[in-house]
Amino acid sequence: MFELLLGGFGAVFSLEILVLVTVGVAVGIVFGAVPGLTAVMAIALCLPLTFTMGPAAGLSLLVALYIGATSGGLISAILLKIPGTPSSIATTFEGGPMMDKGEGIKALGVGVVFSFLGTIFSITALIFIAPWLAKVALSFGPHEYFGIAIFSLTLIATLSTGSMVKGLFAGAIGFAISTVGIAPVDAVRRFTFGIPNLNSGFDLLIVLVGVFAISEIIKVAEAVRREQKTAVGQVSMRSIKGFGFSMKEFFEQIPNAFRSASIGLGIGILPGIGAGTSNLVAYIAAKKRSKHPDRFGKGCIDGIVAPETANNAGIGGAMIPLLTLGIPGDAVTAILLGGFMIHGIQPGPMLFVSQGELVYTIFAALILASVLMLVLEFWGLRIFVKLLAVPKHILLPIIMVLCVVGAFGLSSRIFDVWSIVVFGLLGYGFVKGGIPAAPFIIGFILGPMAETNFRRGLMLSDGNFMGFLTSPIAGSFLGLAAAVIAWQVWGAFRDKPSKTAEILRA
Repeated sequence: MFELLLGGFGAVFSLEILVLVTVGVAVGIVFGAVPGLTAVMAIALCLPLTFTMGPAAGLSLLVALYIGATSGGLISAILLKIPGTPSSIATTFEGGPMMDKGEGIKALGVGVVFSFLGTIFSITALIFIAPWLAKVALSFGPHEYFGIAIFSLTLIATLSTGSMVKGLFAGAIGFAISTVGIAPVDAVRRFTFGIPNLNSGFDLLIVLVGVFAISEIIKVAEAVRREQKTAVGQVSMRSIKGFGFSMKEFFEQIPNAFRSASIGLGIGILPGIGAGTSNLVAYIAAKKRSKHPDRFGKGCIDGIVAPETANNAGIGGAMIPLLTLGIPGDAVTAILLGGFMIHGIQPGPMLFVSQGELVYTIFAALILASVLMLVLEFWGLRIFVKLLAVPKHILLPIIMVLCVVGAFGLSSRIFDVWSIVVFGLLGYGFVKGGIPAAPFIIGFILGPMAETNFRRGLMLSDGNFMGFLTSPIAGSFLGLAAAVIAWQVWGAFRDKPSKTAEILRA
């Protein structure tokens, strides 16, 4: 393991990858810091740039964007009191008051340092857990993969939103669109309507750019017409020692950081929940365990340490099922899966056998990106503060052009350009209808996996579905999927009488 990791560091310290990781972290921080621009948009936008790169260089760029964007949300959360990303919602609860008290630099320093520590904690767990889990997964067959796919689809669809129906609807739509084109086993054309361009189905990159980047552009453009200009808080780096806080304060936060990192890692591993939830859970846990809960909401560093450690700890957690099982846990890892596929690499247990050097190069790139994030984010604050003031009417057209160029460059087809527009409108419709986009994307990705393994499993068991239930692993996952749906249905019926009573009282 350690020899492979050293080999990975040897690869990432080449000039090409070092420059790409540095640029990726910086661009990621900008996308995380500017409200309306997200990690998903950053990675979807840069994915076409990796076509001409090798797998190590391309994937290193993508994970650097992931780390930079996840942490970058704390900048606007503190300076603007607006979370740059959903993973920094709880940071605004304490960051804003600290900024008002003149402790903006301390808040930023605490956030940056503990974002770094949370990321390193999760990467360490990833390095030790992923190879072991991959060895276990090597014994999986079609029955087991079908069970895991159905469980993941169910969990994501039910946990990504407060409405189970909307989540399941989005997952089903994604599953249905994934069936367009030639069937994986018997090569039958499905839902092509005589259009030759649909024979190969929709490319994952086209769907990702449309649903996330184009829809975000439309959504932000709509909001820009109504929003008022927000003043950017000013910070001074003069007479600042270290990162703006004392070693005593640092050591006092170690138990809080460890608890929050564990929460972020655990939630990150579970499909469909993500950093948007982990940062709030960690904040609540920190407040409950604090000796001074009355300080929360008034500018307490405990409330910055908890969410920023947790959301970054979710990075390594989300990478574990992606690398070992080939199952993305959220929208960001879904795009990373697309990055693997673009280079002809299928994540899963065999990845550690056939592409061991590449896996440890990714681990090394994650560690390098974490260190660069620590350095660039704090000492580049003056630059990032100025970027927050760039008008959206300048940013959005540039992003739109890059999306169109990336879509056309995929196969040199105008059909792909129109496709991202269609999927962008679909994503915007999801936003207006309160339907989560993550289950749609996961359904689109896991749909072929579930269908292919279902048909292979039936072939192995001579058409008998009982083979999926008699397999201990497949049966367990299918049982868990049924339990999750039953729990959500029961919860919906349990809450219905109370909602009806509220309406009657009103």
